[in-house]
Amino acid sequence: MVKIRLTRTGKTHSASYRIVIADQRSPRDGRFIEAIGHYDPNSKELKVDAEAAKKWLANGAQPTPTTKALLKKAGVID
Repeated sequence: MVKIRLTRTGKTHSASYRIVIADQRSPRDGRFIEAIGHYDPNSKELKVDAEAAKKWLANGAQPTPTTKALLKKAGVID
């Protein structure tokens, strides 16, 4: 199954995250299909490619609970 989830990037105590499309069997920071945005919890910056997110959701990709909340905040999901 394809998931929309977060991968961690950044320094040790200053994490930031990419919003990616990945196979559920791949590791958290491992291989992914496509990056569709990023989120920085320190500055609350959120950028999402809405077109790509909607395309993947229409094709059956399942967001994780955290990613689902971020997509709602970005206005991609109702």
